Amino acid sequence: MDLHQLQLLRELGERGSLAAVARALHVSASAVSQQLAALQRRAEVPLTERRGRNLVLTGAGQALARAAVDVSVAMRSAEQAVSHYLQDPRATVNLCAFNSAGLTYFGPLLQALSGEDSPRLICHDRDVGQEDFPALAADYDVVIAHRLEHSPPWPESITVLPLVREPLDVAMSETHPLAIEPSVSVADLITEEWVSVQDGFPLTSALQALAVHAGQPLNVTHRINEFFIAAAIVSAGSAVSLMPRHTAAPPPGSGIVLKPIHDLPLARRVDILCRPEALQRVAVLQVVDALRRIPFSN
Repeated sequence: MDLHQLQLLRELGERGSLAAVARALHVSASAVSQQLAALQRRAEVPLTERRGRNLVLTGAGQALARAAVDVSVAMRSAEQAVSHYLQDPRATVNLCAFNSAGLTYFGPLLQALSGEDSPRLICHDRDVGQEDFPALAADYDVVIAHRLEHSPPWPESITVLPLVREPLDVAMSETHPLAIEPSVSVADLITEEWVSVQDGFPLTSALQALAVHAGQPLNVTHRINEFFIAAAIVSAGSAVSLMPRHTAAPPPGSGIVLKPIHDLPLARRVDILCRPEALQRVAVLQVVDALRRIPFSN
């Protein structure tokens, strides 16, 4: 049954006439009568009857009006529960990120939100193709996603909050002949063996852009999604790879150096994706704010 119609039935029982209900709710008496008629069509017995010039409740109508009070109380309780959920700074927030972003952000985020009045974070790593990131917002409150700078934008149905524009450099062994150069060109890279990601993952199109710029296909020998595995191959000196400058930078002593491509600057966008309603929650807003305050997201 329609909640508004139940409320009108209750008001009729308490106020005694259609005119009184109409005045109290600032609507016409005919509008009240139409709504009560619609409610009557859903009931198996008469809910109202004429008594003189007034419309009054029958016994069944009175029983339903009492039930309407219980419904109103339950709805108010539900509204308060939702309000508390939205305003609770300690509520649980589910967060997911692609692997290198999880490594970069999860630790600092957990430290930043370790206070008593902070959200309870549940972190997940999800390594998916670029087109699959928006769908993750149905399962997680906050999604850290990435896409290449000149790739299609995220769908308009998703709220996008930028975190960082991250250059993509060429990773190579420190013993590589090009390792002494401050930067490299596309021509320098044509004959190299490459470590690529699997088809459909965001860096694929960056390597395709390199191939187009070079005028010939790249010699892709290995297909590895995890940057740390790719780094192990690169450090062995047998191949080069594209790597993000910040979120997957090789640590000192890794035997790897990063070199920018001076004639084809490449970059990716690291963004926060949320469903719009998720940002109505105080806890989610705290997580988003903390993410955007992490130094390398500026």
